[in-house]
Amino acid sequence: MSNDINHPKQRNYNPLIWVLSFVIVGVIFATYFLPKSNDGTVLGIDLTVLPLMNAIFNTFTFLFLLVALFMIKQKNIKLHRRFIIAAFTTTFLFCITYLTFHAMAESTSYGGDGTLKYIYYFVLITHIVLAAVIVPLALISLGRGLNMQVEKHRKIARITMPLWLYVSFTGVLVYIMISPYY
Repeated sequence: MSNDINHPKQRNYNPLIWVLSFVIVGVIFATYFLPKSNDGTVLGIDLTVLPLMNAIFNTFTFLFLLVALFMIKQKNIKLHRRFIIAAFTTTFLFCITYLTFHAMAESTSYGGDGTLKYIYYFVLITHIVLAAVIVPLALISLGRGLNMQVEKHRKIARITMPLWLYVSFTGVLVYIMISPYY
């Protein structure tokens, strides 16, 4: 059997998926308990640029996912795969900047009031919960796609794609809503 896009070597990604899922979510959760910088800097480096980088990476993830979705609708598996890998890459870069910021800087509180405050917290809470859910879903979708388990991939991707789009879009929205308070 050849090892190409139509007949890849079947690999069991499940142990890696579950270890990565627990480690990623656990590390993100743990950053909230680390000592923080009082002035938003570490070694003279202003950490407040990192949330902007998070928003930029989330924007690229959102756009890459949209193009990947368009490509698969066009039955262009090769480009679909490339844009999914690009989305994983920008998500990985987001994780690095997110973890760095939240490991070292105090959390920023939303300073608005009224209806926007409730909208902000609704978006933030759904974003956080679904971000934790999307980690294993995206990894499972990727594993099934790499193994060309088309039906299994399609079944989970129908759940993963809209959730991942929501998480990446609301990540940008949360940044826009809280950026005046950094």
